[in-house]
Parts: sequence; C-alpha cells; structure tokens
Amino acid sequence: MQHPTFKQVTHRPWPLPKRPWVIQQSWKNLLFVHWQIDPQWIRDRIPSALEVDLFDGKAWIGIVPFDMNAIKRRGLPSPSWIRDFPEINVRTYVRYKDKPGVWFFSLDVPKLLAVCLARALYHLPYHMAALHIEQKENCYTCIHRRNHHRFYAEYEPTETFETERNSFEWWATERYCLYSQSGSGGLYRTEIHHPRWGLEKCNLSIKENTLLDGMEAKAFSPKILFSKSIDVVIFPMERLL
Repeated sequence: MQHPTFKQVTHRPWPLPKRPWVIQQSWKNLLFVHWQIDPQWIRDRIPSALEVDLFDGKAWIGIVPFDMNAIKRRGLPSPSWIRDFPEINVRTYVRYKDKPGVWFFSLDVPKLLAVCLARALYHLPYHMAALHIEQKENCYTCIHRRNHHRFYAEYEPTETFETERNSFEWWATERYCLYSQSGSGGLYRTEIHHPRWGLEKCNLSIKENTLLDGMEAKAFSPKILFSKSIDVVIFPMERLL
C-alpha cells in the first residue's frame, strides 16, 4: 500500500527517488524563524562541494522548534516512548549541483537514543538537550537549554496563507533533501518527501536566544512562519563524495 504522502507529488522540484522509502515521521507545531547571515560565514563552515543557497542574494540561517511524532522504521513497530519528542534545529540552505537542500549546524532533542542513532546512521550533529514545547489553546512556548545554548520563545499562529513558488516562504520550506558529512569527510545526501507545506503567519516573542552566538547573524526576518503538521517519508542516505 502506498504511503499517503505520495498522493501529492506535483509540487516537488525533481522526481521521487526510485528507491523505496525507509522511515516515516510526523512533524507538528513547527516554528520557522530566520535571520540574514554573511554568506562567507556559511561558506567557511560547510563542505567545499556544497554551494551556499541564496534568496535575493542573501544567505539565511533558521531556528526551527517542533514536535517530532510517530517515527517508524518501515516494517517495524514503533513504541510511543521512543517515537515522540520535541526537537529544535539550527539550519541553513545549500545546494549540490542541481539539488537545493538543508544543512544543519545543530539538532537538539531530549532523547539519547535518537541522538546516537541519528549521529551513527545519518551523520547529523544531534545533541542531548533540555527541551520542552507546551501548547495552551493556540499559543506555544518553547524552552530549550544545552550548556550555554538557550532558546526561549512564545508564539501564536494567526492566519493561513498561500505560498507562491518565487517567495521566500516557498524557498525556505519546500526542500526535499538534507546534506551531511561523516567524521571521515564523506559527503552524503538524504532525500525526503512530504506534501506541500501548509503555512500560517505567526506572532513571535523571543525571550532568550543564544543559539546563534558567534554566527554573525544580521537582520531578523519579519516572515515568521508556523505549520501545524506535515507527514514525511525518508529515503536511504546516499554517498556523494
């Protein structure tokens, strides 16, 4: 039986991978917050084979807190004690040849097993952290702490809107792969699929943020985005270099 995410594919920038997907996830209550950043700062911190992906000539770095739910390896059971947890990541946008994707500087979760598996299987910089995302009616609070890294924000989605293909909102969210690098220097790509994002405008109040310390982040983007939920499937990782 085909996964429900494949009912919508025409929005994709390239065809679906030919290999079968291996993992499914649901992402819920996502906040997207972006800042401009010096492209050279990004260039100095990503593999040389990757290009910094720009929008209107500017590089961007984002913070994305959300609830990770229903993680399941295809064909295997998924107990609730391991499959559901909050996450917050710091990301930027890159491309390799014809495929734009996401590059993660950090991904913080309160689950040690998730940290170990993601580091070992996908070469992603996951970290253990104290993290709590609370919802009260239509308002959300995210409180995060890992050593000196802190993020504390309150936010409230306000209204849905339709994204256009040439917009910043589309550029920053409609991405169908991520890139990572192993400890030995190998470059990898992991492709994903999901329906087109349903986005909302969002009011945001950041009480504390040290996640970007030392990153030379510049102007804060007024385009604060929220998405209630999206279902995702993940394909096997492939080595590029």
